[in-house]
Amino acid sequence: MSDEANEALARLDDRIAELQQALQDSDWQRLGELNGDVRALIDPVMAALEQRQLSATAVQERLGKLDTFVKEADGAAREARQEAREALEQVGQNRKAANAYARVSHPKK
Repeated sequence: MSDEANEALARLDDRIAELQQALQDSDWQRLGELNGDVRALIDPVMAALEQRQLSATAVQERLGKLDTFVKEADGAAREARQEAREALEQVGQNRKAANAYARVSHPKK
């Protein structure tokens, strides 16, 4: 394995760890930022694999971690959307209740 190939793999490992931490923190903005250049980190790893500078097992392991991350992120995003939807519904219900109370407690003359 060449030093360049190992560095590419290490950069990908670091990014996977950063993505997982951002997901754990529910930091959606950071996730978006980190996700932006994942492809640029994968390309050198795949090139090193093609040149037999990295083992297929090592690359498959990282791609498996990314796949697992994507599934976890998708589930977390769906859950966050549902929570937001429920919170908005609750706000709407509270607003209706406040308006009804205002009409009852301050009737027009």
